Amino acid sequence: MKFNSIKIIFAAAAATALVAFPAVAQDTDGWSGEGSFSAGSTTGNTETTDLGLGIALAKKTGVWTYGLDADADYGEIDGFESRNRFRLGGNVDRQINDRLFGFGQASYENDQFSGYDSRIFIGGGLGYNVIENAATKWDVRGGPGIKIDEVKQIVDNTVAPAVIIPAETQNSFGITASSNFSHAFNDAVTLTNDTDVLYAEESTQLGNVIALTAKLSDALSARVSFDVRHDTNPPLGFEDTDTATKVAIVYGFGK
Repeated sequence: MKFNSIKIIFAAAAATALVAFPAVAQDTDGWSGEGSFSAGSTTGNTETTDLGLGIALAKKTGVWTYGLDADADYGEIDGFESRNRFRLGGNVDRQINDRLFGFGQASYENDQFSGYDSRIFIGGGLGYNVIENAATKWDVRGGPGIKIDEVKQIVDNTVAPAVIIPAETQNSFGITASSNFSHAFNDAVTLTNDTDVLYAEESTQLGNVIALTAKLSDALSARVSFDVRHDTNPPLGFEDTDTATKVAIVYGFGK
């Protein structure tokens, strides 16, 4: 498999989504979504302040729902890059009955301050709408897939002489599981909590994002979020847990 080709395809899709956002926001026929601009601070493999951009789009057509989301964070300290992360994800859901649905998903992540050049997952499975009413929504999903991690070359300075651990590509069977919860306290304030687990033989990734969003107008909202990401087996010399605290302005449409 040509991994550089995969990177190019994902990058092109992300660029297309970001360029298309203003047009989609003007023509909301069947689409809903949001764009966000954030400022935040991180701990873990990078301890810095950064700026971020995000976009999330969704369209429902009959029993089918299509989703695309992308986000990027960048930061500098004293003129030196201290944060550079990009992620792109997409999904297709097919409702089977009132509660049960099937899904397919793909994700790509590039974090220059982690032990990986890139991380890719492609898979699918089944999901279930646990709660769905005017105030509260909760769905869970899970299934198998393929996980591809491109591990960076690492220099181990803990021994003498230093040992170079070569870069490698880790292909493995994976299992994804996620929980997406939201509760509207009133027309203006909403709490969300999204949990993701991506199991693989080499390493398991766990993530949780909790956010509080308050409407400022029909289209604009303010959001405060806290993101925790944990890797059970990071490459040598890297932290296993990263956190990010963010404050964002969000533009929503089509809801």
